[in-house]
Amino acid sequence: MKIEKSVTILNKRARFEYEILEEVEAGLVLTGTEIKSLRSSKASITESFCQFIEGELYIINMSIDEYKLGTYYNHKTKRERKLLLHKRELQKLEKKMKDVGNTIVPLKLYINDRGKAKVLIALGKGKKLFDKRESIKDRENKRALDRILKKS
Repeated sequence: MKIEKSVTILNKRARFEYEILEEVEAGLVLTGTEIKSLRSSKASITESFCQFIEGELYIINMSIDEYKLGTYYNHKTKRERKLLLHKRELQKLEKKMKDVGNTIVPLKLYINDRGKAKVLIALGKGKKLFDKRESIKDRENKRALDRILKKS
């Protein structure tokens, strides 16, 4: 089992599904086995989202696999994890969440240079089907252009 110093877990689906309006970095409340498993890159944020519960922001549906060397102290793989933000940031996000169609999604889960687990969350507005088609078209055009430039 290899433990890496810097771990970065991306949510590639979020930028495709949502138009990103604003990004905020938040800390995570984790238990001991969760952070050990996270340092082994055993996490997924593709299906997760953020929700306000009693004035606090929680990340829901984030999956952190069980730590192999953990005994009966091991954690649940999917549970609500509290996000750490300043009070003003929470109030600002909660105010913007009241708009129809806005949601908070995690973009990136990483361990910073001080060894703390952080998550980059974004306020996003759901894309329509034609917006997604446009994103695919732009991506395909960029790939074709890169191939042409690489050949010449």
